[in-house]
Amino acid sequence: MLRRLINIGLVLGFIGLGVFWFITAPQQLTADELPSHTASAEAGAYVFSAAGCASCHAAPGAKGDDKLALAGGQRFETEFGTFIAPNISPDKSAGIGSWTPLEFANAVTRGVSPNGSHYYPAFPYGSYRQAKLVDVLDLKAYMDTLPAVTEPAPANEVSFPFNVRRGLGLWKLLFLNSDSFIDDPGVSAEVNRGAYLVNALGHCAECHTPRNPLGGLNHDNAFAGAPNPDGKGFIPNITPHADGIGSWTAEDIAYALESGFTPDFDSLGGSMTAVVANTSKLTAEDRAAMAAYLKT
Repeated sequence: MLRRLINIGLVLGFIGLGVFWFITAPQQLTADELPSHTASAEAGAYVFSAAGCASCHAAPGAKGDDKLALAGGQRFETEFGTFIAPNISPDKSAGIGSWTPLEFANAVTRGVSPNGSHYYPAFPYGSYRQAKLVDVLDLKAYMDTLPAVTEPAPANEVSFPFNVRRGLGLWKLLFLNSDSFIDDPGVSAEVNRGAYLVNALGHCAECHTPRNPLGGLNHDNAFAGAPNPDGKGFIPNITPHADGIGSWTAEDIAYALESGFTPDFDSLGGSMTAVVANTSKLTAEDRAAMAAYLKT
């Protein structure tokens, strides 16, 4: 009887392992899903600013043009471990110079590496998932023009069970609920453009939205403020509520994204300093669109 129970347990265990392996398999784009598009490095430079790539992937303390050498190395300390931004320069060994456009698109929008493993969601692919693939291909074309950095970034410092990347397939099933951005026919073109910049490329929710105990975004309280993901301070509420930026006009928001100054003559600090360094490079029309969306 005991042997029979053990055998049944082993069979059920193998079945369970098989189910786990199946449902946690990385979901990737295929070559047929990429649009027919001649990638533009010039357009990609704009996407690079809108997506804030240098904010995380430049070397710690880099200034000016040195921020275009995407050496990685910045540390993000969280309750799940310390994540270290990788080298995403076009070096073919230490960086991503050997990646194909399809591999790049899968990394950015699906959180899957060229070797088929899951990336940790410290990389905000949950937001980038909404990015238009033409923007992603343009971004790759621009990043290929940047300086190659031959030194790899250090590895993440993550302990069991979070170092079992296959388990991230379950996390994705639970929390990746958004696909490519779709315009809302009930709002203006300006608001739709702002929504795309805020939600997809700008990935503002990744910091300004609270998370559940497993690290998934609480979309019911989108942009309502949250503890800083790397444990330093609190990210403010940016909804049009009295506890947020309800007293700010759309013009105030757009000006803050350009200059870093608030309506009460204070300045945006912390990680927003790097954000403003990026949004200040956008067109006035795009900053106004972001403001129009945030006012909704």
